[in-house]
Amino acid sequence: MINTVEQKNILTDKMLRKHNYLRISLTEKCNLRCTYCMPADGVQLTPKNSLMNVDEIFSIAKIFVDHGVNKIRLTGGEPLVRKDFSEILKRLNSLNADLSLTTNGILVDRFIDDFKAYNLRSINVSLDTLQADKFKFITRRDQFLKAYENISLLVQNGFNIKLNVVLIKNFNDDEIKSFINLTKDLPIVVRFIEFMPFNGNNWDKSKLVTQKDILHDVVSYFGSDKLVKLEDNLNFISRDYQISGFMGSFGIISSVSNPFCDGCNRIRLTANGKLKNCLFSNDETDILSSLRNNETIEPLIAKTVYKKFAIRANMDTFKKLNNPELHSKNRSMLTIGG
Repeated sequence: MINTVEQKNILTDKMLRKHNYLRISLTEKCNLRCTYCMPADGVQLTPKNSLMNVDEIFSIAKIFVDHGVNKIRLTGGEPLVRKDFSEILKRLNSLNADLSLTTNGILVDRFIDDFKAYNLRSINVSLDTLQADKFKFITRRDQFLKAYENISLLVQNGFNIKLNVVLIKNFNDDEIKSFINLTKDLPIVVRFIEFMPFNGNNWDKSKLVTQKDILHDVVSYFGSDKLVKLEDNLNFISRDYQISGFMGSFGIISSVSNPFCDGCNRIRLTANGKLKNCLFSNDETDILSSLRNNETIEPLIAKTVYKKFAIRANMDTFKKLNNPELHSKNRSMLTIGG
């Protein structure tokens, strides 16, 4: 039985949260092998014929836009490794939705003109260290210089840039101040992301750098009088701050220690057409098969959105997060799509 709230808007859940933000994974492939994202022995990739093609991506996205989505983020894997990326971007640009991208930055120089032509102005770049040796260790690839040069290129071309930094205790948490110092003369946002549990990434609480830890380091280095709290938007995932006098800012995505689920407006579509109502959820809904069978997918979308839990797929305590049975059946981050 479908609730009356759900009937009125298929993108409203039982907590009355409205989901206007669709994140679409374009591929499970990536040109990096980040340790927190991909298991050391890799992942079993979905056969190509089971992945969404350009027409299917557009058709599904249009249905979401018709029901209220006004922001679409393209993710991966690494979305820019997909050979038809520019065609996908062109098609989605015809919809009434703001387009954005999450990338590792390695290939962005090849797509600057396409970004401009198809109105993609907001780009999140994953960069977990400012040290070349650490970058090579984290990503298992020697591409730091290329990534950093392309970030500079994006800034020079006036794109809205956020750097996503996954912090891991005793590995890159000593670089917090270095990342924030980037915002002194650059109009960028650095976002520190708490290490989250996914299949194959060996998560445990001891590796967590919390929001409290980050702010302690910031205050110790810059001083409490220099730390300015910025206003959070309605559906924030990042609690934002600025060092007084700096051009840019920084934020903290505290999905583990201080979640922001009460304002969540995000729904995720995997590259093989599965809908996930939460990043932490093991559950998925296959909407691609129904689309290919010429069946309406709105009831599937409505059911998936409506049953979303209030907090982190019901992992609302550290005890639950520490239980691998509750998250080891989830996909790796690579195949979820960020």
